[in-house]
Amino acid sequence: MGENQTMVTEFLLFGFFLGPRIQMLLFGLFSLFYVFTLLGNGAILGLISLDSRLHTPMYFFLSHLAVVNIAYACNTVPQMLVNLLHPAKPISFAGCMMQTFLCLTFGHSECLLLVVMSYDRYVAICHPLRYSIIMTWRVCITLAITSWTCGSLLALVHVVLILRLPFCGPYEINHFFCEILSVLRLACADTWLNQVVIFAACVFFLVGPFCLVLVSYSRILTAILRIQSGEGRRKAFSTCSSHLCVVGLFFGSAIIMYMAPKSRHPEELQKVLFLFYSFFNPTLNPLIYSLRNAEVKGALRRALCKESHFQLV
Repeated sequence: MGENQTMVTEFLLFGFFLGPRIQMLLFGLFSLFYVFTLLGNGAILGLISLDSRLHTPMYFFLSHLAVVNIAYACNTVPQMLVNLLHPAKPISFAGCMMQTFLCLTFGHSECLLLVVMSYDRYVAICHPLRYSIIMTWRVCITLAITSWTCGSLLALVHVVLILRLPFCGPYEINHFFCEILSVLRLACADTWLNQVVIFAACVFFLVGPFCLVLVSYSRILTAILRIQSGEGRRKAFSTCSSHLCVVGLFFGSAIIMYMAPKSRHPEELQKVLFLFYSFFNPTLNPLIYSLRNAEVKGALRRALCKESHFQLV
């Protein structure tokens, strides 16, 4: 690779090329979104752990989704906020690789968790009498562990393939965190193997799961239309509509990001899409589940009533 190649010790992150006033405005706005993400998903986790009525497979998987949202936001947002205050803030090479690994792990795991949640709703609506037999706690724990394990193993493959590449400079990443495509643009070697693995991962972790979700919900919709009771239809729609909203937001933004044709400004477009993925999805998820789910709203009311009762006593 040449004797004059030097060891990479750090990268410079260029988040947004904006004026100081706009950057301060974005810092305040993004900080609010970050706080709402942590509080909203934390509240979901608290309600599920405290309310025994929510100790079901559906909310077990929802708690894992909330953990993914919190972890993903904590992995990407603090660095971006620092960059807004101090543009071109350096990040160590090891820290950059760790950030890439964690980002990919949480993204892959969320894909699989959404598929598992759609399967859970399929069994609950299409096979209600066999639900407790099929979705045992052993099966639920196995599915959750499999989702996390597969997501982390594939992320490890991506990072190992990056580590084999030489970086000859300039060490400037045109992004607000170490996103894998932005890192690969800095490599001074052929990245065809990395691109092939990324494409295969998109097929198996985006297109494949999205198709499975569509199949599950087509079967669910057919089963719902067969329900004679209007109340039964409303309950089935309420439990599934929130999940469909999350699926649409997640897979829509991810597929556009990695599988849509390149635009004239691909890097700037990626920043906007990752803002949507990093902020709006994790922030909206708890709102969607709390506002559109009667059981979560009931658990919240019970928790507030208990709190007010303790204060009166």
